[in-house]
Amino acid sequence: MRLLTACLLLTLAIAPAAAQDAYVPIEQRLSAEQLRETGLDALSPDQLRRLNQILRDEQAGVAQRAKAEAAREQNDRVGLLDRDTREPIESSIVGRFRGWSGGERLTLANGQTWQVLDTPPLVLRGSLENPKVVISPGFMGAWYLTVEGQSPKAKVRRIK
Repeated sequence: MRLLTACLLLTLAIAPAAAQDAYVPIEQRLSAEQLRETGLDALSPDQLRRLNQILRDEQAGVAQRAKAEAAREQNDRVGLLDRDTREPIESSIVGRFRGWSGGERLTLANGQTWQVLDTPPLVLRGSLENPKVVISPGFMGAWYLTVEGQSPKAKVRRIK
């Protein structure tokens, strides 16, 4: 169901500008009878133009919200088993970083949480404040975290 929702949102979000251009004015959508029944036939040309602008803007807003939701959905899925694409993630660890040990959870500035797996501990002399990280895809669905300025990588998995 989530996949179907994501596909629908992506379809709606592909081209917000095109959606705005695809707007059909209200007087072309309704029959003459429907225009009379709703009282829209009594609108002045300026009022009709304004009504169409309001509807056009709302349609563009729906497309923009769908695009933002699709982007959030993609961000939420990064590193999870059902991820469609495997692009590197750039962010930073929130707060003071002193290294890692197996099982440790690292919270990133982008809201994601990753857990260190099967990796030798890394202990820093001192600490780093909000260090930049890159999480890169590896072989067979693995992900590896690199902290800026540090040479070892940690094998990680996305948990949130």
